Amino acid sequence: MAANDDLIEIQQLLARYAVTITKGDIEGLIGVFTPDGSYSAFGDTYTLDVFPELVDAAPKGLFLTGTPLIELDGDSGTGTQPLCFVEQSTHDMRIGYYTDTYRRTDKGWRLATRAMTFIRRSGIHDSGIPHAFERPSA
Repeated sequence: MAANDDLIEIQQLLARYAVTITKGDIEGLIGVFTPDGSYSAFGDTYTLDVFPELVDAAPKGLFLTGTPLIELDGDSGTGTQPLCFVEQSTHDMRIGYYTDTYRRTDKGWRLATRAMTFIRRSGIHDSGIPHAFERPSA
């Protein structure tokens, strides 16, 4: 597969992330990750088994993502994608960017890791308020 085909496939994967999370399609959202994938925010890293609860606890709204900057190296890659989240009931916005790693699998390209960085009005870039989400007890 040519590099341009890989870039298009990854861009579509990231579009699927934004659309599925906006629509509340948790199965579709989990499907964009590798089975061992993870999401980082709020000072912690979450595995896919707790991702449904993390998404359920988060505000609902529209995830607007920009064109990602992607670097590929064989069957893996890294990237950064801008994000503007608009909360559905107040239309308050959160802005920031995702920092990603990608891996080619037998099902195509998937997110291996996704980390959220928020951009604050002060200009500070951070991963959010620690412990904003309580993990279920084991």
